[in-house]
Amino acid sequence: MAEGLESALAATAASYTGKDVVEMSASLESFDDSDLDIPDVDDVPTLESILNEPDDVFELDESELGLFSSHATESSQDAVSVSSTTSIDRTSPQKQRKKSSIMYAAHGSIIRHVMLKGISSQLVSAADRVDAGKPTAMAVSALIAIGTSHGLILVFDPKQALKWCLGSTAVGAQYGAVSALCVNNDCSRLLAGFAKGQITMWDLSSGKLLRTITDAHPPGSAVLHIKFTDDPTLAICSDSGGSVFELSFKRVMGMRSCESRCLFSGSRGEVCTIEPLHMNTSVKDHPLQDVSLVAMATLSKILIVTIKPKLQVLFTKPLKGDPTSLPLLTWQFVIIQVSDSARVIDPVLAFARGNTMYFFQVMCQDIANIKFAPLQKIELPYMLLNIAWFNSRTLVTVDTTERLHVIDVRTEEELEVIDLVDVELVYGTSYFKSLATGGNVSKALALAGEHACYQSIVSYTGQLLFVGTKSVHVMTMRTWKERIDLLVKQNKFKDALTVALSFYTGRAKAVVGLIGGQHKRKLAVADKILELLFTYVDLSLTQQCPERGTIEVLEHHFQEVVPLCVEYCLTLQRTDILFSTLYEKFSEDTIAKGVFLECLEPYILNDKLVSITPIVMKAFVEHYELKGMLQNVEACIVHMDVASLDIHQVVSLCWAHGLYDAILYIYNKGMGDYVTPLEELLTVLQAAIKSSKQLTDEQIKLGNKLLVYISCCLAGRAYPFGDIEENSVQTVKESVFKCITTLHTKKRSEDETAYPHLKTLLQFDTREFLNVLALAFEEPEFDSPEGMNPYTVQSRQHVVDILLQIMVESVGFTPTEIGCLFTFLARQMAKHENSIQVNRLLFEQVLEFLSNPDDESRHEERQQALLELLNAGGLQQVNESRLLTLAENARFFRVCELLYDRRREYYKILDCYLKDSARQHQAFFFVHGVMSEGFYTQEEKVALQDEVIKRLEELVTIDNKAMGQLILTDLTHPIDDIVAKLQNKPVVLYECLKGVVYHKEISGSAIHVREQTIIEPEVQEKYIELMCTYNINDVYTYIRNTENYRIEETLEIVRKYKLTNATAYLLEKAGDVQGAFRIMLETLQATVKSFIELASKNSEEKTDSDMALSFSSVHASVMVLVQLCQRNSTRLDETERQALWFPLLDLMMSAQRRIKGSISNTQFEEFKELTKHVLNSMMGYIALPAILQKTMQDPTYSSGKFGDMRELVLGMLDTYNYEKTLLKTTNSLLNHDLHWSLANLTVAANRGLVSKDDVCHVCNKPYTYPIEEESVLVFSCGHTYHLSCLHSVGSCTMIEGMQHWFCYQCNSNKRGSLRDRKKSLTQLSPTTTSPPTVKVASVKTGDKHAKSQEIQLETVQELALAHLKKSMKGPSRLAILSELSRANRGNPADKGIVSSDSILHKESFKLQLASPPLE
Repeated sequence: MAEGLESALAATAASYTGKDVVEMSASLESFDDSDLDIPDVDDVPTLESILNEPDDVFELDESELGLFSSHATESSQDAVSVSSTTSIDRTSPQKQRKKSSIMYAAHGSIIRHVMLKGISSQLVSAADRVDAGKPTAMAVSALIAIGTSHGLILVFDPKQALKWCLGSTAVGAQYGAVSALCVNNDCSRLLAGFAKGQITMWDLSSGKLLRTITDAHPPGSAVLHIKFTDDPTLAICSDSGGSVFELSFKRVMGMRSCESRCLFSGSRGEVCTIEPLHMNTSVKDHPLQDVSLVAMATLSKILIVTIKPKLQVLFTKPLKGDPTSLPLLTWQFVIIQVSDSARVIDPVLAFARGNTMYFFQVMCQDIANIKFAPLQKIELPYMLLNIAWFNSRTLVTVDTTERLHVIDVRTEEELEVIDLVDVELVYGTSYFKSLATGGNVSKALALAGEHACYQSIVSYTGQLLFVGTKSVHVMTMRTWKERIDLLVKQNKFKDALTVALSFYTGRAKAVVGLIGGQHKRKLAVADKILELLFTYVDLSLTQQCPERGTIEVLEHHFQEVVPLCVEYCLTLQRTDILFSTLYEKFSEDTIAKGVFLECLEPYILNDKLVSITPIVMKAFVEHYELKGMLQNVEACIVHMDVASLDIHQVVSLCWAHGLYDAILYIYNKGMGDYVTPLEELLTVLQAAIKSSKQLTDEQIKLGNKLLVYISCCLAGRAYPFGDIEENSVQTVKESVFKCITTLHTKKRSEDETAYPHLKTLLQFDTREFLNVLALAFEEPEFDSPEGMNPYTVQSRQHVVDILLQIMVESVGFTPTEIGCLFTFLARQMAKHENSIQVNRLLFEQVLEFLSNPDDESRHEERQQALLELLNAGGLQQVNESRLLTLAENARFFRVCELLYDRRREYYKILDCYLKDSARQHQAFFFVHGVMSEGFYTQEEKVALQDEVIKRLEELVTIDNKAMGQLILTDLTHPIDDIVAKLQNKPVVLYECLKGVVYHKEISGSAIHVREQTIIEPEVQEKYIELMCTYNINDVYTYIRNTENYRIEETLEIVRKYKLTNATAYLLEKAGDVQGAFRIMLETLQATVKSFIELASKNSEEKTDSDMALSFSSVHASVMVLVQLCQRNSTRLDETERQALWFPLLDLMMSAQRRIKGSISNTQFEEFKELTKHVLNSMMGYIALPAILQKTMQDPTYSSGKFGDMRELVLGMLDTYNYEKTLLKTTNSLLNHDLHWSLANLTVAANRGLVSKDDVCHVCNKPYTYPIEEESVLVFSCGHTYHLSCLHSVGSCTMIEGMQHWFCYQCNSNKRGSLRDRKKSLTQLSPTTTSPPTVKVASVKTGDKHAKSQEIQLETVQELALAHLKKSMKGPSRLAILSELSRANRGNPADKGIVSSDSILHKESFKLQLASPPLE
């Protein structure tokens, strides 16, 4: 075996001697590697750096990492570029294409891809030098076994040295290529399957052949899979016939044997892949440890069976997919969270086909209770070639374009894509087609086998091995540090920090090497992140810093670096590093320092950074002060811990620049003083108010802030946000309340008034300050009998007395402000009846003050104050009549409206609206609301309606359209009454009716006709008459678009005002077409006369614009007349039509003669075009000979040359040709339609009838029954009867003297319906008097017209039927087609001529066609 290979390698003629492996190994030492051209493998690197197991790993050094790519360094190999996927033929994955791997920045490079250089070089050398063949299959354990296409098995140790060469080329010629390999758990046995069906077992410790199995499965099929189970004496294999066999290895009396048992027959569907479950040695005492589970997959289903302790099918599931794809299987033990505190370790089967993967959990409580639970389903955007587990959370898939995808199973996220185009994967297509044994496989298996890649990808202890046609590759997952370091080596610091942060937060996927508890893991990652930050900052300040450029370039550079450092330091909670080491580094550069300080602002405002060292804070304030951005400093200060601030520096800065929020915050938080800043700021506001100047925006902002501050303090809230400490709330409330209600300030001046703080706040904004007091009065401290605290804070009553003393007993407050005070008092008195007492005389004084009729100033302001006071209930003691009198005298209409509403005198409210110029238009909404709501009584509605009628003129003047809507929708008074009331005021009446008509038009609907409002004809005519007076230009349009007026009366009106267009329209509407035509013709004559007179003037007396204007008038009149003639020509006879068209044509021709030569050629051509338009329009209604005769009589053409009438004649000929073509085409279409109808009738008449049954459907006897001569009737529905049976049940009738039969069975449910009865008749021709008879061989034929009893209709029924036929009678479609066809079958010379009595001469059949226009 091995000696044969060695002899071949030495080019000697020695034959196989059968010596043991030890001797052959010794002889191997005598060969020189250089003679054999085999590379030296003594120093070949191992896979130790990429395997996670301490024992039996493959060693390799760092130089090995770059062999897979065209570059020579690890960084170049692992830093795969993100590129778009190149399309490739799915059936030809080896086709040359551009590599397209993808590395996602969020995850970095997860997979380390290396080529085993030692093994690969030996495979290439063996294939080239000794014809060992190319790799075909691979198995991996502590050793790597690779089968070749010439039947050899090369076994390599962990150092990539060739340990065994099993088999020989001679055996390979007999057995074929190695198609499947498998190594048992302890790496002591190797099973090999071959393309011609043989199976061999080898001892890997000695290299001996232990078994050659030739009868394990039917001959003539290749071994596709061979797998050891956990039991070393039990294996599973499958062949290209689709069958699965159990192989049981035994040794009795030193003799090795193998027993085979068929587990699944390929006749029930070919099994494409098998995968036994191997127990994880780290899982102790699992219930499945004594069970041998095997998953099998056919092209249509998944099966899971147990072969130990007994053969049993546990699970099946249909599996669908692309017919060109194979099913895939892989097992993995996974930790599954079953509850918040419980986890289990169970095997999970991942199976897939096409682009869909499924995951099922195996749950086992005991051997007798094994269940399968679905966990997940993943749809992928590509077709699968193979799948394998990296670990319990990470799965890899290989698609049909040979790209490897790393997938996180839990989130279904794709982590990385690696292109395997350089691997040149080995495919097992020839074995699935069983080419070595004649190709006796099914077409389905042969088609799917194009993508068979089971034996070239092997997963082993967290690594993936790929065998290609010339190389072996290994992929492992990088540790978390290696992923970060690789990005750093590629100078991708941002990506490295992003990946590191994902490790820190626990969001990273496919994590390897990060062990320990959560805290320990975070510490390890945090140290790594800080290391990265230091390196990144150093490089940013030195090597990566732009050497040249503007300040903007440097700022942009540091704006990309500094925020990153701040963000990560805050995430790690390492502000000590941020404000020490990193700040010192950035302080070396002035621009970097400024960017660093400005970068802190957003984190401070978001409360992510609340404490800054004094040194940094000082630099922060100085930097913003230098840039004039102190408002930003103020916003930041109120979010920071005061202990980190230089109080003296910050307070001085705030007072100097008016940073009031910061002042309040520092005093409150830093010193616990809530009163001092309030007193100081109130003094500033007081000075601004006393200056008698308009307050600036800053001063208004200060006042608003003080109001909010006072409100927060009295409510126990901190300013500008948060809460006051619980033990200080009471003290703060008392001190602030005492401050604002103090009688005098600490620094009292001689001219200081009493209660200066309260007065200042009231003068700044009375309404808002009183709202602040109202909120304070709701606090629980004011509910005690003595108020908050009788010794330190005033009670409600005392505060009210102070307010009255300040505002009522002194001057300087506006009516609005006083009204706000008393409104506030009224509301507080209503809420706290027993705690607040106010002299009611004060309310009387306020009422007199607000409603003083002699004071014209601030009228609206005083009215609003009185309204608020009234709504608050402050005037309950005042007599309502007196209050109403005062309001009327003061012209407070809104107050009057409120009082009238209380008294339900709604008709008086209308007067308030009409007197109030600002609210006059609201009167209509008020009236509509009252009239449409059910809340109001009928008497109230009538009173309001009467008031509306009285004030009708005013309402119309305000808005006639709104008034029209009220008249039509809300008022019950007839429109006639309204017209009579306004009869003496025609202008107002016209506007009123105009509003009514407008609302009718916009509310009308052609769909909802019943909802339209109908206006009486008399009203319509009155409106038309008024329109003739005030808006005469709209009369014609209105008459055309409106109905419901009397024509005679309206005609009299428009004649009175000489409206020709309206008169003509009404005459036409009344049926007097000639009268309408005469009026319009007179108008046209006058217009043409004016045009001719203008044309006859000298060129100095006329202008082009005058001519154009005059011609446009002629053109418009002609168009109106043409339309009039066209509308009415269809209803007139030939003579009447000529009486309309010819006068118009005469006028146009006469005018054309008169203006010829007196106007320009362009103008004359335009006039001729107008005449041609008249001719073109009349050709559709007047016979062409008549037009030609009329034209020839015209002097213009009768005395001229042919050229003068050439255009007219040619135009008529064109019209004739057009109509001739149209008629010819129509005849052709009708003949085709007639032929189609007759052809269908012929087919229907010649169609044979088939009987449904062999019996008569009346007597139930066979119609072949030999009785007397009898006729049998078969209907088109398939029912068959004896003729006598139909007579007996009365299934016949007489129609137009002919006997007709109908099916008794079909007509039984439709009796009485003549139309349904006709549907069941079978009638071969119009003259058939009986249905067709069918002659049966066994029946003697008789007379076709057998005697039968006629069914007679009653006289009344016959008369009714005759009347129905007469009323419905008309030419049938077939008759029309026949008539048209007959016209073409006569004399060819007369073809197309229809006789005078034809139905085609009826008016309904005439085509109203217009000829094409004359050119």
